[in-house]
Amino acid sequence: MVDLYDLIHNIQKRPAMYFGRASISNLRTFLAGYCFARRQMGITQTQQEQHFSKFQTWIQQRFNLASNQTWDQIILFFFQDEHTALEQFFKLFDEFIQTEYARELQPNTTNNLIVVSGTQE
Repeated sequence: MVDLYDLIHNIQKRPAMYFGRASISNLRTFLAGYCFARRQMGITQTQQEQHFSKFQTWIQQRFNLASNQTWDQIILFFFQDEHTALEQFFKLFDEFIQTEYARELQPNTTNNLIVVSGTQE
């Protein structure tokens, strides 16, 4: 089975094959349907799906917005037509993967504490 990020990269190659007209709104609808179907089938979220759930917050921060608009609406606002916004999504998605995974891989000094328990004799 193809994982979420492979699916998104496959869509990038041939968006019309997946949802007809190449548009960011259709992508959002497709991905929502994908997630809904997996939940209905009782399939637990993968690590990538959990990671992708941070994309909304990342987009808001990337465009410096405190908005209740969805990520596709935010991207569409800045790029103004569905096809261009879809192309920009793929660029932003790659940036998101690079920056978010880099953050997760950085050592967190608060998590590197050594705990010693026991008694001295």
